[in-house]
Amino acid sequence: MKNSKSLIGIMMIAILTVVLIENPLSNQYLTKLKHGTIYIYADQSDLYNQIELAAKEYSIKPQDAKVDKIWKAIPGINGLKVDIKASYDNMKKDKKFDKNKLIYTQIKPKVHLEDLPPSPIYRGNPDKPMVSFLINVAWGNEYLPKMLETLKKYNIHATFFLEGRWTQNNPELAKMIVENGNEVGNHSFSHPDMKNLTSARIREELIKTNQVIQATTGEDIKVKWFAPPSGSYRDDVVKIADSMGMGTIMWSVDTIDWQKPSPSTIVTRVMTKVHPGALILMHPTESTANALEQLIVEIKKKQYRIGTVSKLVDEERIIKRESTP
Repeated sequence: MKNSKSLIGIMMIAILTVVLIENPLSNQYLTKLKHGTIYIYADQSDLYNQIELAAKEYSIKPQDAKVDKIWKAIPGINGLKVDIKASYDNMKKDKKFDKNKLIYTQIKPKVHLEDLPPSPIYRGNPDKPMVSFLINVAWGNEYLPKMLETLKKYNIHATFFLEGRWTQNNPELAKMIVENGNEVGNHSFSHPDMKNLTSARIREELIKTNQVIQATTGEDIKVKWFAPPSGSYRDDVVKIADSMGMGTIMWSVDTIDWQKPSPSTIVTRVMTKVHPGALILMHPTESTANALEQLIVEIKKKQYRIGTVSKLVDEERIIKRESTP
């Protein structure tokens, strides 16, 4: 009798083992356990499954940097991969799926901006909802403080391209630009037509300007960008700048503020042409100083970020979150 009971007990254990092994939920659990994920209880398995499905829907492939026939060098941009476990941990307290709580890992592209042959940059990646203000400075001292004050008010940093001669003559203003957290670039030393200079003169203009900027604003400042005066360049200019570790920056939206238009004209001019990745050219003029605040407000309404050239062309993908009521 005792042996019969033992035999029945062994048979029951065997049957339960088979049932558990053959159960698809058990298989799912074992698979997830094998891959280092956590066990999901029955009432939470739907949430985990939703996140797994969302991972396929919201994953984006990275884009390599490339040279476009029209836009020249275009920066690459990271891809996105949903971190399923981190996303689940972020949602499990509420026990419901929320796409705004998905956690992403950014995937780098294979080809970077620095891998491309020397080529000017006219715009950022069109999938990056960001724009940058390029402020060329060779004059307009009286309008710079107001522009800096407006940028600071909205916690925005621009890239100021400084002429070397101007920097030498206006060290306090140059320091103020940097101390406010803005980026500085090279705008030549004497504002010549770079396209018509010899290679030796091109190099001299660039080297001298970098030296003056570093000596004036701080030795730790590394100048990474060059904006040719009046946008005039030839291939040698771009190659020489590249050999010195500087990318050549052009623009895709022009305020044409040197013509002294009204502030409203500047705002209209920019807002009818602004786009993701826009490089917006301006100068320290009265018109721009008075238009800048409205420009910032209108650009933000389009849900574009405003950042330096370095931020615009880096590969970080901006993840848009939907606002909740």
